[in-house]
Amino acid sequence: MKQTINEVHNVFVEDILKAHHLLKDVVTHTPLQKNEQLSEKYECNVYLKREDQQVVRSFKIRGAFNKIKQLDSEKTKNGIVCASAGNHAQGVAYSCRQLKIHGKIFMPSTTPRQKVSQVELFGKEYVDIILTGDTFDDAYQKAMISSEEESRTFIHPFDDVDVIAGQGTVGVEILNDADVDIDYVVASVGGGGLISGVGTYFHAISPSTKLIGVEPEGAPALYQSRVENKVVSLEKIDKFVDGAAVKKVGDKTFSICNDVLDKVLLVPEGKICTTILELYNENAIVAEPAGAMSIASLDFLRDEIKGKNVVCIVSGGNNDIGRMQEIKERSMIYEGLQHYFIVNFPQRAGALREFLVEVLGPTDDINRFEYTKKNNKDNGPALVGIELKQKEDYEPLVKRMKKKGFFVTEVNKDSNLFHLLI
Repeated sequence: MKQTINEVHNVFVEDILKAHHLLKDVVTHTPLQKNEQLSEKYECNVYLKREDQQVVRSFKIRGAFNKIKQLDSEKTKNGIVCASAGNHAQGVAYSCRQLKIHGKIFMPSTTPRQKVSQVELFGKEYVDIILTGDTFDDAYQKAMISSEEESRTFIHPFDDVDVIAGQGTVGVEILNDADVDIDYVVASVGGGGLISGVGTYFHAISPSTKLIGVEPEGAPALYQSRVENKVVSLEKIDKFVDGAAVKKVGDKTFSICNDVLDKVLLVPEGKICTTILELYNENAIVAEPAGAMSIASLDFLRDEIKGKNVVCIVSGGNNDIGRMQEIKERSMIYEGLQHYFIVNFPQRAGALREFLVEVLGPTDDINRFEYTKKNNKDNGPALVGIELKQKEDYEPLVKRMKKKGFFVTEVNKDSNLFHLLI
């Protein structure tokens, strides 16, 4: 069965092992660390594969370098081109400089500045960066045009057998370093290159290991493709998890994932944000949203992983410090600790003071207050943000508002209103 799978996809274990040999002096052999806090929390043995400690702070260098290194001079004479939401671009940029090949890199205009700066740092004079469109898919279309018009070789971020084989070297290191049998491997899914490579290797070498792919709830490209049993292109995605926010997975990666994955889980973006903060506060680990997804999924696997040996691949650590306020807010909203209301204050003297004294609980805190009208503020409603100490305080707060005659609209429960105002 395994040989048939390899023949269909043209991704062989031998190719992964060759990539492992080719990359051994280029990439960092990242540690496999048992995490005591997570192990205790989930009553199992949780090991973190720390690809956030990679030379470009993500696994992407593995596939990029493995692909580019194998191109002959004919395919590199006009340079190469790629599209990326950030991490693949860094891997390509690093490879271009190491191999002295010029690269043109298309990235979404929404890419965090930190990732753009890192591409510039790793590639220097060997790369040109073009920011275009809002999503990876927009950048991909422009990169394909550049490839055609300038005869540049396109380096696909995930749907390429050499790229997949390079990513599969993460699996080689996990099995080489593990001193226990691995029951579960959990990894983030964007286009599917990482889980396809690791999955191919584990499927052949450790077939009893269960493989779990994790996608953000707002960009369920693989999940939806599995539901419809074909590669589908999503019309709309949440771009927050930039390293995994793709509208469409690869044809090759979809086929491989169908054969090697046991499950695909969707994790809310808010839960991912909570995990990012916990990893930083409790373990001093800086994980980007896609890098934290595997750990964020453990809450949804809690019952089945009890007593098991679980490896979570921390796929990247390229997080922009400027996003931390948004990450904190998304986390608090998900945890039920941050709520927004449009409050129509009764037209009576002292109404605002009454709201502060008699409606707010002793540990409730107003962290945003602005009138929705620029003129005649006294007669207009106000947008009020309230931070709670515990989520159980929410219902009593709403009851006190109604009892005191404050007409409110709960903004958190209206997605259109929320995105308009918050």
